[in-house]
This record gives sequence, structure tokens and C-alpha cells, in this order.
Amino acid sequence: MILLHGNGEEHGYFRHQMECFSKSHRVIAIDTRGHGKSPMGEKEFSIRQFAQDLDDFMVEMGLEKAIILGFSDGANIAMEFALAHRDKVSKLILNGGNIEPCGVKAIYQIPTVLEYWWLNVLGIFTDRMRQRKMLLRLMVKEPHITPTQLATLNMPTLVIAGTNDMIRESHTKYIASSIPNSVLKIIPGDHFVAAKNPLCFNEAVKSFII
Repeated sequence: MILLHGNGEEHGYFRHQMECFSKSHRVIAIDTRGHGKSPMGEKEFSIRQFAQDLDDFMVEMGLEKAIILGFSDGANIAMEFALAHRDKVSKLILNGGNIEPCGVKAIYQIPTVLEYWWLNVLGIFTDRMRQRKMLLRLMVKEPHITPTQLATLNMPTLVIAGTNDMIRESHTKYIASSIPNSVLKIIPGDHFVAAKNPLCFNEAVKSFII
């Protein structure tokens, strides 16, 4: 089982999931490019590049197939990866993902957009501001995945989100309805339900992967 964290985070976000699922699976929680202990590198900073990085990682580790669990941008990476490498995904778990920037509720997206454009000016002054701008760009400009693409996914898929998620519930349901034979779970909590309500989240995931 490979765990993919969200924007601006690192693998430690999944500490409750690592504790739970390592009892039955080999669990690998990775830091995506430019997050945690993973370097920025010189390649494009994008969801698609992160998906390619995941493929490179699996090849290097000799992993032929895995359950992929992604949260937020990690879910978006998981979708991109699954579309490019269907044969490498045994089961797909999408927590709080979106297929278009408009899937994020306006109350969260508007401040993000404003900060991003402000950093277009300030971002030229410090490395920290430039990196912040690159992170925000992922939320403002990406992803762009179509329902037609999602309809080609053939692995068992769980779409899971919190009742008070920053992703529109209608958007989460739209993703689930676009993936053939997917399972939809809306559980008590906000966008960070895996960290804040791990018992409920882990139980939903456990029921799906057994």
C-alpha cells in the first residue's frame, strides 16, 4: 500500500494509517517532489510529474502492483498515475481529490487564488516565496482530468471524503459516478478526516481493501 500526502505536507500526515495498515500490508508513505525530505529536482512541478515520479519509485523499488491511497493532491496524483499505469494499481483510494480546480469550495479557493497571484509579484524575491507559489499553482491551475478519462479506470476504487470537506460534495459524487463500479463513502469530518477521525476513516478503508 502506497500513501500519497496532500499539498504542502509530508508522509507523517498518515501516521494513523501507517500504524493501522502495516499490520496487514507492506505500507510505504512517500514524500512527493519538493515535500518533506524529497528534493525539488529540476523537472516540472506538476501533478503529472508527481505521477511519473511515483512510477519511477515503483520501478526502482521493484514494486509491480500496489494499493494506492491518495489524499487531496495525493488523490489527484493517484488518479493521474492510475490513468497512465492501470496495470500497476490493484485498488485505488481517493480521499478529498478533485478533477478540476473548481471542485474546491469557493471559500477556500478564492483566498488561494489571491495569494497565488500576489506571489507572482513577491515570489521573485525569496526561494521560500517561489516554492510557496509553486505549491499554490498546483491548487490554482491543476488538475485537469475528465470524466471520460475516469470512465476508463477498471480497478476497484473507493472515493472517500468528509462531511465538511473543502471539496464540494457534488464534485466528490461526480468523481465517484464517473469511475465504473466505484464505492462512495462520506464520513464525519473535514478535509483532513484521515488525521482527525482516523478510526472511522481506517474502518472505511479496511472494509474496502479486505
